[in-house]
Amino acid sequence: MSLAMICVCNVMAQSGSPLKFNRNGEFKIVQFTDVHFQLGNPASDVALKRMAEVLDAEQPDLVVFTGDLIYAKPAEEAMRTVLECVSARKIPFVVTFGNHDDEQGMTRSQLYDIVRTVPCNMQPDRGSAASPDYVLTVRSSDGQRDAAVLYCLDSHAYSALPDVKGYAWLTHEQVDWYRRQSAAFTAANDGNPLPALAFFHIPLPEYNQAAAAENAILLGNRQETACAPALNTGMFAAIKECGDVMATFVGHDHDNDYAVMWHGILLAYGRFTGGNTEYNHLPNGARVILLKENERKFTTWIRLKGGEITGKATYPDSFVHDDWRKRPLQAE
Repeated sequence: MSLAMICVCNVMAQSGSPLKFNRNGEFKIVQFTDVHFQLGNPASDVALKRMAEVLDAEQPDLVVFTGDLIYAKPAEEAMRTVLECVSARKIPFVVTFGNHDDEQGMTRSQLYDIVRTVPCNMQPDRGSAASPDYVLTVRSSDGQRDAAVLYCLDSHAYSALPDVKGYAWLTHEQVDWYRRQSAAFTAANDGNPLPALAFFHIPLPEYNQAAAAENAILLGNRQETACAPALNTGMFAAIKECGDVMATFVGHDHDNDYAVMWHGILLAYGRFTGGNTEYNHLPNGARVILLKENERKFTTWIRLKGGEITGKATYPDSFVHDDWRKRPLQAE
């Protein structure tokens, strides 16, 4: 990597130079999830290869990693190897951690600090937090205002309560943090919620509610129950009440890549990106999200090996029931 590239990327990250919609009013995000990278394991080579293939094909404006990037020691070298795929292409990126990242000999705070040193990382300084929640804004194409909001949250790892098994949940403090952030952006936008997305690793309990509902439109693969927390602290309700987040994007469950509408909010998975270092029954790839400026609308798809695209859909249109009875009558 050239010194010039390192300087450009570091200035971008440290100065807070904004992400922005392009002249066509579009902003593209690639979501990589569950890379489960093991340095020195040939099974992980396919993950790096797929990431490179997706990035070269899509040329995104931002990459979001939604957890479980690494799956073996040495943690720092493994993390840097994964992130190099993105930083070498001068693409801005952020990381949210999964439940396995800090099981490889380094803490969340140590990993966060390492991620921050990689060129083109857009995460803020963590302050006193081990792994903070943070917000990215996407500026309008003319650069004059915030046009979209991206919430990045740490969904933690495992339940700390001995009588509650399974995975951790977003805390009440995190729900309150989100409410404050959302209210501030809405107030600054003359009382109108900005279009927003949220990214984290472990799915909300509502993923299972939505997938089980007979009237919900679900597109994509659902080959396992969502491994959601046993306790529900109300993040989905907060999102619904605040009115800004159009969709949440998670990982964690390797055999799911579906998106399902629930009370007007899309609950979506990325596509498992890793190699055969963990269970997976779907070919690896990535989710792509294309935002449209000044619209509460986006298009999303899964990109796979060899340029294959599957699961293309548009929010909200692809997930709303079409009442054909209300269409104008046409002569047969």
